[in-house]
Amino acid sequence: MIGRLNHVAIVVPDLAAASGTYRDTLGARVSAPVDLPAHGVTTVFVELPNTKIELLHPLGSDSPIAKFLEKNPSGGIHHICYEVEDILAARDRLKAQGMRVLGDGEPKIGAHDRPVLFLHPKDLFGTLVELEQA
Repeated sequence: MIGRLNHVAIVVPDLAAASGTYRDTLGARVSAPVDLPAHGVTTVFVELPNTKIELLHPLGSDSPIAKFLEKNPSGGIHHICYEVEDILAARDRLKAQGMRVLGDGEPKIGAHDRPVLFLHPKDLFGTLVELEQA
């Protein structure tokens, strides 16, 4: 059911510094920052030949990742994102198998302007998983 790895998301305390490290030190292609008010984050994507790294920074004090950064002041891996062909079919199949979908269970539009859902980390061995419609 899951397809390719779309991205690994890393919360960072300083988006400009993290972007610079990936661009200038590691030689990666790095996007401009994009604010996503509906998700409470600012994102930057690091393009790799086989996937992407999503750098996340809180957008406002009520950002869902602000608490993550409080607990992990240096930042860290936040979630991984897999592509699925049909997000509603994937959601229904996973829910039928006992997986918990976070929020109201309805897809939201993510950073790539595609529908996304998040699965509860307790159901996936401590890892927050995002599903994105391919």
